[in-house]
Formats: sequence, C-alpha cells, structure tokens
Amino acid sequence: MLNQKALVAVDLGAQSCRVSLLRWDNGKANIHVVRRFPNSPITSDHGLRWDIGKIFDGVVDGLRSCASLAPEGIASIAVDGWAVDYVRLSQHRQAPENPFCYRDRRTELAEEKVHAILAPPQLYALTGIQILRINTLYQLYADKLAGADIHAPWLLLPEYITYRLGGRPVAEYTNATHTGLVQLGTHHWCAEIFNELGLDPAAAPEIVSSGTFVGSLQGELAQLPAFRETKLIAAATHDTAAAIAAIPANGDDWAFISSGTWSLVGTVVNWPCVNDAARDLNFTNLGVAGGKTGFLKNVNGMWLLGQCMDEWERAGRPVTIPQLISACADLPAPSALINVDDPLLMLPGDTLKKINAQLARAGHDELGCGPAEIPHVANLIFHSLAARYAEVLSSIQQATGKKLRRLFIVGGGSQNHYLNQLTAERTGLQVVLGATEGTTIGNFAIQLAAFDGHWNSANGVSVESVAHYAAQLAAGSFALSSSGETN
Repeated sequence: MLNQKALVAVDLGAQSCRVSLLRWDNGKANIHVVRRFPNSPITSDHGLRWDIGKIFDGVVDGLRSCASLAPEGIASIAVDGWAVDYVRLSQHRQAPENPFCYRDRRTELAEEKVHAILAPPQLYALTGIQILRINTLYQLYADKLAGADIHAPWLLLPEYITYRLGGRPVAEYTNATHTGLVQLGTHHWCAEIFNELGLDPAAAPEIVSSGTFVGSLQGELAQLPAFRETKLIAAATHDTAAAIAAIPANGDDWAFISSGTWSLVGTVVNWPCVNDAARDLNFTNLGVAGGKTGFLKNVNGMWLLGQCMDEWERAGRPVTIPQLISACADLPAPSALINVDDPLLMLPGDTLKKINAQLARAGHDELGCGPAEIPHVANLIFHSLAARYAEVLSSIQQATGKKLRRLFIVGGGSQNHYLNQLTAERTGLQVVLGATEGTTIGNFAIQLAAFDGHWNSANGVSVESVAHYAAQLAAGSFALSSSGETN
C-alpha cells in the first residue's frame, strides 16, 4: 500500500524535538533523524509557557528537509509528544497565546479547589488516572479560576501540531487518557467530571483510536512534490505509548522504563487495574496502542540532573552527562538517598538547594557545587533514581500480581549504562536495553500497521500488527541510522 513511499515521525520532547524520515532500500527501512532542535519552556509575566510558534516552525523546517530527501514521495506524517499540555484554538488554526507548561505553579490552587469538589478517591474511581497536579484536568480548572473562556476549544499539543498541518481536531486515545478526563475503560470523556467542575465538554475534541487517519497535509508544504498525497495519522500521540509500542516483548513477565525527562515506570495489562493497592500507591492506567493499558507511575527523571547541570553551567562549571557517568563509576554509594518525587523537585529552579534541604532534614551533610563535589551530586541522583525504580516495580508486582523477570529500558536514558547497572542491581531484574529513539520507532510501527489495514473502530491498530513491525525493527530487519541528522 505504501508503494515504497517514505514516512515521517515527529517526536516533540520537553527538551528536544526530532523529525525523522523512514525510507525504503531494497525492502528494508532506513530511519534518519533529519532535524533535531532544542525546546524548553519560557518564563514570562504570564507564567511558564511553551513557544508554540517556535515548535511549529521547527517541525515545518524538518518536514521541508524530509521532502528534499524523499523524491519518491511521503505517504504519511504522525506527531507524538509529551502529554497533559494543550492549546486553545482561534478561528484560523492558530494559538491565540502560547500554551502553559505543565510545571507552571498555577495548578497548585486548582488542584486544591478540584479536590474540594471531587475527592482524589472519587477521581481515581472515575478515571483510573494517577493524581498529579500537572494533569490536564487541573490545568483546565486553573483556566476557569483565571477567568478564561472555558468554552474555547482546545487540543492536546501533538494533536494541535497535526491540526495545524491540516488534520481534523481530535484527541488520540493514548494521549486523551493522560488528561484525567476520560471515563475508565472507555474511549469517552467523563461527563461527571465535566459537569461537577463546570467545564464545557463541547470544548473537548473527539477521541479517536491509535492509527486513525485524520486528514491530508494542507498548506504550502502540500505544494512540495513529496507531500502532494501525504496523509496525517494520529498514531500514539502520547510519546510514552509510542515508546511502549516499540518494545518487542511477549509474555507477561516484563516491565518497562521509558527514560528521559520523566521516567515512566510500568507494565502492560489487558484491562485497567484500579484495585485498592493501585489506588493507594497512586498508579495510573493509560491507554496504549491496540486498546491495552499501560499501568505505570511517573517518576522524576533525567530532568533533575539537567536542572543541576544548568546551575553548574551558570556557575562557570559546565559538565556533560558522559563526564558525570565516568566520574560516578569510581564513587562509592552515597550514604543517603533523596526522594526524587518530592513535589518541590518537580518545579524548576534551585534544584541543588532543594536536594540539600532534603539531606539536611535527614541529618546528612549538604553537597556543594565545587568541581570535586559535582560528581557526588550526580551519583546521589543516579542511586536515588534506581532506588525509586525498584520501589515502583515492586509495587507493580504487588498491585497486578505479576512476577516480573525482565525490564526493558527505552528512550534517551537507555544510554546511561551506569544508571542501568544500578537499576539492575536494585531490582534484580534482567535489564534489556531498547532503542534510544524508541518513541520514533513506535510511531513508525503504528503508521505501518495503519497502512496494513489491521484496524478496528474500537481499538485502532491491532496489537499484533504493531508488534510485528516493532519486532522487525528490534531484530535489525530495519536499519536505524542518524547519518542524515542535521542541526
């Protein structure tokens, strides 16, 4: 069906965005990261926000580069990205203002107000979603508290980029579940939550399944020869769901860590798990491709170290992650660990001060930012992350009754051999390293499955079809290369 046309996957990250091209060579697919551009929220008088125009322009530049590299034509484009953030729409497919970043503190009051109306146990029973103040639910209520127009339509961020490219306004199922607004076990928005909180359900987009064709590329890009018949696909627009789709695992004895800015630690189950243990441990039930459920927990990830590195650089002591990993290898285990999921550590700024405050409260010596002490801070973070991973994985076994033996680590963090080693030691599980660009591979696997036609209206692409393509990628039947990357 593809007629050997190329595919494009766009992966939006909170720190880095990528546009990748899949082309065919003698029946094999070669993947090139064509464009990679940095991303970060911007602080303004109006809160912590994303520069959505800059993100869209970066995507368009990447797509132009893809068109020049694929004279055979491009069959489809699919966009994935981080969850919970959204864009309010104007009448002309534009964002009237930059969207808020989930780390903005406006949701602190919103969370308090929401819980006064719908208590956390009630919310969990309705949605099965982890109680986190970053969830779209609290962001929308923060809009209401600020006097914003609650009737203005909104789109989750990856779907907004697809919409700007010419797609119809939708919320793909895996991303929609992350909002905290989808009725448990369904593909529908939860009417009770909207009604109780006074939010407008008409402002929410239609929910569609993974692998849904949502339109054709429109505008100036569509005039380029390579893009004249290009379809837009809502693959798994939540990047973690895309990364899970890239894991070539069978059986029921495995878990995963999608390791990046956040670490998403979990397993895949056939149906949502909302028993007492799951609720008490605050696990979340997110949609994954094929209609299954990702049972997982958000853990503060490499963002913690990134925040420290930014502080060191401002102090005139820049350091790279490989340098830190090398230095940590010769250090003993720290005498104390920190709670990486301390709510204060979810907020930007003063990260070293917050870490030291934890150490001081526990009666341990604080760490400075001198050249000799920097590796000890990194070592503390790595050991604390590994300990937290082990704790969460133990809780997964408790809640699901699974006996885990294998742990797949995907995403950028899979390159951190030191953290992977610590994780293996702490968990006692066999660590299997997945692709660094697992999200992109999962995105492509779902696009290929969509063209295969193994799709139904209830669950979208079939698990078997996605697994087939993911397994081919993992086995090397498809070649992955960064040789085409441009900055």
